[in-house]
Amino acid sequence: MRIAVNTRLLLKGKLEGIGWFTFQTLKRIVTAHPEHTFLFIFDRPYDASFIFADNVIPIVIPPQARHPILFYLWFEWSIPYVLKKYKADLFLSPDGIGSLRTKVPLVLVMHDLAFEHYPEHLKWSHSVFMRYYSKRYAHKAQQLVTVSHFSKQDIVDRYGINADKIAVACNGAHSAYKPLTWEQREVVKKEYAQGEEYFIFAGALHPRKNVVALLKAFVLFKKRNRTNMKLVVVGRLAWNYEEVEQLRATMEFKEELIWVGYSEVNQLCSIIGAAYAMVYPSLFEGFGIPILESYYCDVPALVSTTSSMPEVGGDAALYVDPMDEQSIADAMSQIYKDELLRKQLIEKAKVHRTKFTWDKAAEVLWQALLKAVE
Repeated sequence: MRIAVNTRLLLKGKLEGIGWFTFQTLKRIVTAHPEHTFLFIFDRPYDASFIFADNVIPIVIPPQARHPILFYLWFEWSIPYVLKKYKADLFLSPDGIGSLRTKVPLVLVMHDLAFEHYPEHLKWSHSVFMRYYSKRYAHKAQQLVTVSHFSKQDIVDRYGINADKIAVACNGAHSAYKPLTWEQREVVKKEYAQGEEYFIFAGALHPRKNVVALLKAFVLFKKRNRTNMKLVVVGRLAWNYEEVEQLRATMEFKEELIWVGYSEVNQLCSIIGAAYAMVYPSLFEGFGIPILESYYCDVPALVSTTSSMPEVGGDAALYVDPMDEQSIADAMSQIYKDELLRKQLIEKAKVHRTKFTWDKAAEVLWQALLKAVE
C-alpha cells in the first residue's frame, strides 16, 4: 500500500502539539510496517531526521501552506496532483485539513474544534477557513481520528458524524519527560528561577491558553502568601498576545515572573521536571499535552475543569475554574501549603499517566488507516 501523508508540520525545532502527534505516531507506524511505502508530503525543504526509514519517499511541493489562501491551493491542487502522480492508495492528514478534490480515501486527524467554540481566538482568516471547511472534511473522510473522548463527542454533536467513524488516539509524552533527581532539580532552579521553587506554564501564547488569568492569579497568590515562589512561562508568542505583554510589563511581582520563550524538548523536560507544579488554566483543549508531560516528570498539575482536561488530568489533578482568577490562585495556595496533597497527586499521576502512550496512539491510528481502505 502507498500511504501519502501531509507532513507540512514536521518542522525542525518547531514541533508543538499537532507536530508532535505527527512525529511520534508516524515514526512508530513507518518503522513497524516496512512492507508499505509512505509518501511524506512537505510544503518546504525538510529535515532528514523526519525521514524515519527506507520506506519513506519525501516529496516537496509548493506553495508553503501557512495562510488560508495557500491552504486551499496546497490541499485542493498540490495534494491531488501528488496523490495521482504517485498512485497513492490512501491520504492521511494529521492536522485536520483534508482535500475535497481527490477520490483517494482520506483519514483525517481532528485534534479539537476549538475554532468552533472560540472563533475570536484565531486570526479572522484562519477562523473563517476552518469553520467553513472542517465539517466538509469530516464528512468526506473515510475515517476520523481525534485525541480525546471529549473531542470525539464534540465532533459527533457539532458535525453530525457517526461515532463509529471516529477513533480516539490519545496523545502520549516524549520519552525525555521523566523525574529529575534532587541534584538535577537544584541545578535547573538555579538556572531559571534564582534557585527558588516555581510554578510553570508551558504552551504557545494565545488567548485560549488563558495566560492573562494565570498572571493575575499569580499576583493574588503572591499577595496572600509570603514566599519566594516564582512563575516560569515557557512558550512562543503565537497570536493576539498583546494583552499578555501589557500585563507582564505592568503587573505587581513582575520580577517574580520568568519568561523563557519557546523551548526544545531537551530543555523543556528539565524546566518542567524541576517545577513545583504545572498550572494549566487553559480555556479549551483537545487534549492538553503539558498536563501529561508534567505527570511523567512527577510534577503535579493544576488543571481547568473544561473540555478534555478532566479526562487527561483524571484523579491526579487539582482542578480550577479557568474563568475565575481567584479559583486559580486558591489552588496555587492549596498545593503550596499542603505538601502531603502534592505527594498524593504525584502518586496518583504515576498510575494515571500509563493510560496515555504514543505506542497506543500509533496503533489506533494504524487501525484507522486499515479500516479506511477495507
